Amino acid sequence: MPTPERTTIGWDIGGAHVKACLLQGGEVVDVAQWGCPLWQGLDHLARALQAARVRWPAFDAAQHAVTMTGEMVDLFPDREAGVRGIAAALAAALPSRPGALHFFAGDAGWCTPAQVTRHWEHIASANWLATARHAALVFPQGVLVDIGSTTTDLIAFGNDCVLTTSRTDAERLVSGELAYHGVVRTPVCALTQRIEWRGQASHVMNEFFATTADVYRLCGELDPAHDLYPSADNAAKSLPATRQRLARMVGLDERDATAEEWLELARAWRAAQVEAIGSQLRRVLAAHALSREAVIVSAGCGAFLVPDLATGVGASNATSVPHRFASYGSGVADVARHAAAGITAWAQVCAPSVAVAALFEREHD
Repeated sequence: MPTPERTTIGWDIGGAHVKACLLQGGEVVDVAQWGCPLWQGLDHLARALQAARVRWPAFDAAQHAVTMTGEMVDLFPDREAGVRGIAAALAAALPSRPGALHFFAGDAGWCTPAQVTRHWEHIASANWLATARHAALVFPQGVLVDIGSTTTDLIAFGNDCVLTTSRTDAERLVSGELAYHGVVRTPVCALTQRIEWRGQASHVMNEFFATTADVYRLCGELDPAHDLYPSADNAAKSLPATRQRLARMVGLDERDATAEEWLELARAWRAAQVEAIGSQLRRVLAAHALSREAVIVSAGCGAFLVPDLATGVGASNATSVPHRFASYGSGVADVARHAAAGITAWAQVCAPSVAVAALFEREHD
């Protein structure tokens, strides 16, 4: 009988989404994402795992490689409890046979469920490290720019390894390699305190009136498949309702300006976020002395912003930014030719889940 293809499912367990990749014969054949408001309870994780089991008949026979960031949610009293809680939930739901479940622990390697308590600090929020290590196997030098729904990772790599010595979120917040900017869940008031609109600068309201999903929905750049969370006011996601939320940010109502004027306001918010993330990108490039020959590898549902970051919109030193680009989905992930249409794009969005599956197989041949 022919030997069955090796199957690995890579998992990225976040605080707001669960992302998963099905790898067969070393190739990506499917990628999926489920909304998972983990702060509301582990039952949301259980539902996502069940959805994957239904989607993939090979689920119970597969190896499972896991990374996570969900330990940060306030469901847990601290990050250690979060790692242990998520690991226990996965161990209970995934195949129970020995050697079926493995946790990515960065510099500590791979952990079994029994080793999680000892290595929880290496396991916590290590998904960015997996993605950057995977990219470093493909390109000689570069920087990963993974813009998600909530955060952005800016990670330099070269000579087959990740260049930063930072490992924790706290360290990366100091170094500028982690930006709490995303294209869906970030409150608009976090982007800037003053906005230029209608020929004048206005202070903005520091209230949870609108999110970046409103900005990119109005700009026509946010894929509805990534717009999974309720709006700030729990109202509709129609264009008029979106304009109304943005209008509140400057003390107005949707009827107080034209659709074109509200689009200009959304573009101003967009420019503010591009400048904020772009300044951190330039900081990372300078810190690691990357040349203009470095490759900017884009990932995440906000990858559409990366070209503007690299051309230095609003930047005073755009010439220092490399202008070579690659997308994680088509340039790093090994997507099977027979995979369904759109899988390359989903591999781009769910890059850490692809990376942990690929790294696990590479390191366990």
